[in-house]
Amino acid sequence: MKILVLNCGSSSLKYQLININDESVLAKGVVERIGIEDAFLEHQLTGEEIVIKAEIPDHNVAIEMVIDVLLKKEYAVLQSMDEINAVGHRVVHGGEKFASSTLITDEVIKQIEEVSDLAPLHNPHNLSGIKVCAELMPGTPQVAVFDTAFHQTMPRKAYMYALPYQYYQNYGIRRYGFHGTSHKYVAQRAAVMLGRPIDELKIITCHLGNGASIAAVKNGQSIDTSMGLTPLEGLVMGTRCGDIDPAIIPFLMDKEELTIQEIDNIINKQSGLYGVSGISNDSRDIDSAAGKGNEKAQTALEIFDYRVAKYIGAYMVAMGGVDAIVFTAGIGENQSSTRKVILEYLSFLNIELDQAANQVRKQEIDITTPDSKIKVLVIPTNEELMIARDTKEVIRR
Repeated sequence: MKILVLNCGSSSLKYQLININDESVLAKGVVERIGIEDAFLEHQLTGEEIVIKAEIPDHNVAIEMVIDVLLKKEYAVLQSMDEINAVGHRVVHGGEKFASSTLITDEVIKQIEEVSDLAPLHNPHNLSGIKVCAELMPGTPQVAVFDTAFHQTMPRKAYMYALPYQYYQNYGIRRYGFHGTSHKYVAQRAAVMLGRPIDELKIITCHLGNGASIAAVKNGQSIDTSMGLTPLEGLVMGTRCGDIDPAIIPFLMDKEELTIQEIDNIINKQSGLYGVSGISNDSRDIDSAAGKGNEKAQTALEIFDYRVAKYIGAYMVAMGGVDAIVFTAGIGENQSSTRKVILEYLSFLNIELDQAANQVRKQEIDITTPDSKIKVLVIPTNEELMIARDTKEVIRR
């Protein structure tokens, strides 16, 4: 069975063609700069990379290009579109309507549109991909896999804000959480690595990248997570501020005479590691600058590490302990110094770090010693494979 996985962003489209029978990736790639000058498609096969530059005005053209390159005889990935058994779509926000991946119907499309005001920068583009595929591949089943679905098991005490209740009733204002596909994947992998049933484990999953979030996964279910109504809440991120005193917003708007759009741009795109360091949103650049004595860069890293450690501590309380801590995503998988500092905050838990193992990058590994009371794992995330697995499960129901 071959499943095409699509992740439609505002100006990009990531894709993978996966043979779900053996979970091998037949081809993958990305279309960049959709609707912008100098657009291109970068297509990857085993040991080969093809770049196609073209005018790509919208997602319709982008998806047509993806299908075309998959069908090209010289690449021999597909002989015909009929070989695509299903399409799995990443959809950022499912609101409260979707607690699991769902077969796409006209009614489902309508429901995704109804919650799009909760993710106006993402859901409309996710829907574009769904509608284009319906036109190009009529009859091929499509499945929506929601970033928010995994966190729909959070109890009310974890997802409610202490605001007047009518705002929840009228507008759905509550904590939803994101990165759910990633948290679900690495939690399942952690159980396999530990050789224990996931429904017996307490796992804290740390998805640390330009966007960052932590989840408390108890007995296989998310019971709390750091992101909220939007991906802005929680940890310090590349350009997002994370948790701040809400009163800062009107204070700054008054002092700087800012509009709603301007303050939104500041807290989402000019803050976080970039805002504090004044250098970059890339932790590698900031780490390099800190090593050369840049005080603001060092402060940015300290804030990031401290916030992660603080959330881990909070989620141990939420679950009544922890069996394993998992690091994933760009920073979590690759930055050994960040992992080391975060774990130093938790040294009172008798976590014994294996210094040599901690230097390993981009592979599944236990970075603790055999006598460590809590295991710490590095697990590269694979959201595309998780989407493909969910898609297979949905269409076989």
